[in-house]
Amino acid sequence: MTKHKKRSASGKSLTKLFVLDTNVLMHDPTSLFRFEEHDAFLPIMTLEELDNNKKGLSEVARNARQASRYLDDIVSSVVGKIDSGIPLKRHAADPATGKLFLQTQALDSALPESLAMGKADNHIIGVVMALQRQQPQRQVILVSKDINMRIKARALGLAAEDYFNDKVLEDIDLLYTGVRELPADFWDLHAKDMESWKKDGRTYYRVKGPLCQHLKINEFVYQESERPLHAIVREQSGRTVVLETIKDYSHQKNNIWGITARNREQNFALNLLMNPEVDFITLLGQAGTGKTLLTLAAGLMQTLESKTFSEIIITRVTVPVGEDIGFLPGTEEEKMNPWMGALEDNLDVLNKSDE
Repeated sequence: MTKHKKRSASGKSLTKLFVLDTNVLMHDPTSLFRFEEHDAFLPIMTLEELDNNKKGLSEVARNARQASRYLDDIVSSVVGKIDSGIPLKRHAADPATGKLFLQTQALDSALPESLAMGKADNHIIGVVMALQRQQPQRQVILVSKDINMRIKARALGLAAEDYFNDKVLEDIDLLYTGVRELPADFWDLHAKDMESWKKDGRTYYRVKGPLCQHLKINEFVYQESERPLHAIVREQSGRTVVLETIKDYSHQKNNIWGITARNREQNFALNLLMNPEVDFITLLGQAGTGKTLLTLAAGLMQTLESKTFSEIIITRVTVPVGEDIGFLPGTEEEKMNPWMGALEDNLDVLNKSDE
């Protein structure tokens, strides 16, 4: 897919309109967010085929279900009509700045008599033809993994492209992150009738709006602007939530066993780890991002300093690369050294920082 922009007579650049075939969504459910500043259009037939293919245990069915979840998340957050398009920016981790358009009315598509309208592929081609007639100043492009469908579209004088921006959908992509960036217009949509108060050095906000129904208890929200906000969801009921500003563990005065947060995510993690009311916490990240170090620091602080807990229990799954642990030479303690090395290294760091 090319990235060149077409220009109108006034000199302004026009974004392209990509009409997606069903097989694109079933190939990559995140394809909705991969057209950068351009817009995506989904015909009714694409949604019908997506619904027909979501049952089963195959990879195609799994991708169809995930694509449906993405669409539900996008559409359910809209306030008002969707005819003018739905901004994709707030729903995408990638820098998608275009809009998603759904077919909301019948389109007059005059296909040649040799192409039967009852066939799904021909129906989608007809939608592309109708959109091109409606928006002659804009480039309308069919995106499909079906070679024959692209050939038919080009034979009718329509632009058609294959989808190359492949991305394997891993299970990790579907995990709940616990973090959400608030859109730029969050306060415009949620500040009406807002309540705020202070308690124990923290600021609380009770806000109402469309995004609130998607927030979860203990989910972190943030907004980086002239007045940045880092908060956690404390209460959630329908379209109302209570946000609590979090403690800044990146400041030396708030260090935990000599350790301070080095980025936003570590600060979020320490706010959870230092909260005794949160019973279960999972941290996911690459090696070296501080998961073990932060957890041990928080555990030592609440066990030896504040006496909130009486002991620390550490468990670790022993997955051998070569011989099983029983074949290793030495005593039981010596056999466990390879698995305890990471914990001992982190304890050494904490011991030095406490000196």
